[in-house]
Amino acid sequence: MRSYNELIEKLPLEMQFPMMKILDQLREDLTDTVTKADFSRLEGVVSVLGDKTLELAEAQKRTEQCVGELAEGQKELVEAQKRTEQRVEELAEGQKELVEAQKRTEQCIEELAESQKKTEQCIEELAESQKKTEQCIEELAESQKKTEKSLQQVVKRQDRMGKELGGLSSSFGYFLENEAIRLLPGILKREKGIDIKVMDRRFIVYADGKDDEINIYGEGLENGKKAYVIGESKSQLGKKDTDRFRKLVRRVSDHLNSEVHPLIVTHSVHPSVAAYVRKVMPELRIYQSYELNEQR
Repeated sequence: MRSYNELIEKLPLEMQFPMMKILDQLREDLTDTVTKADFSRLEGVVSVLGDKTLELAEAQKRTEQCVGELAEGQKELVEAQKRTEQRVEELAEGQKELVEAQKRTEQCIEELAESQKKTEQCIEELAESQKKTEQCIEELAESQKKTEKSLQQVVKRQDRMGKELGGLSSSFGYFLENEAIRLLPGILKREKGIDIKVMDRRFIVYADGKDDEINIYGEGLENGKKAYVIGESKSQLGKKDTDRFRKLVRRVSDHLNSEVHPLIVTHSVHPSVAAYVRKVMPELRIYQSYELNEQR
C-alpha cells in the first residue's frame, strides 16, 4: 500500500497542504482513541479515500481542460456571434437599401405608368389629328384635281390665245416687212444713192451647210459698185436684238465678201437702246414705222 505522503504528493498543490493537516489531526485523534488494528483499518480507508481523491483530482483536471476547451469554443462562438451580428447588421442595412430602391423603383414605375398614359393620350390625339390631316389631304387632292383641270383649261385657252397672238404678230411683222420691202428702195435711193435692183426675203446658205433667213434683203448699185442691204423688222428693238443682228450682219458680210448696209425697221425704240446701238453698231440705220408712212 502506498504511503500517505506519496498519495498526497500526487494531489494538486492547493490540496496537498489541507490533506496533510487532515492526516495530522487524524493521527492525533486516533492515537488517543483507536487501537492499532483500528488504525490499520483507518489507514486503509484513508488510502482508498486518497485514491478516490486522486481520481477526483484527475477528473477535475479533465473537467478543467474541458471547461478550458469550452471556454475557447465559447470565445469562438462569441466571435462568430459578433461576425454574425455584424453580417446581420450589414444585411439589415442592405435590406434598408433594397427597401429604398424598391420604393424608388415603385415611384419610377408609377411615373412611367403616368407617362404611358400621357403617351397613349398623345397617340390618340395624333391618330385623331392624322385622320383630320388625311381628310384634309383628300380634300386638297380633290381640290388639286379641280385646280389642275381648271389650269389645263386655262393653258388651252392661253395656247389658243398665244397662237392667235402669234399669228397676229406674224401677220403684223409680215405686214411691216412687206411695207419696208416696198418702200425702202425709194428711201435708200434718196438717202444713200443706192439704186436697188432686188428687194425681197431670202435664205443665205453658207459653205458648211448652215443658213440664215434674211427678212429684208436688197441688192443694187452704189456709185456703180455692187451694194447689199441686210435688214430686219421688229415691233420693239432691244439690246439682245441688236447683238444678234450684229453677228448676223458679220456672217453675211463675210459670206458675200463685201460690206453691207444694215438697217432695222421698228415701231418703237427706247432711248437707252438707241444709245447702245450708236455705241456698238454705229453703222446701223434704224427706221421707225412712221418714217415709212411718210414715204407713201
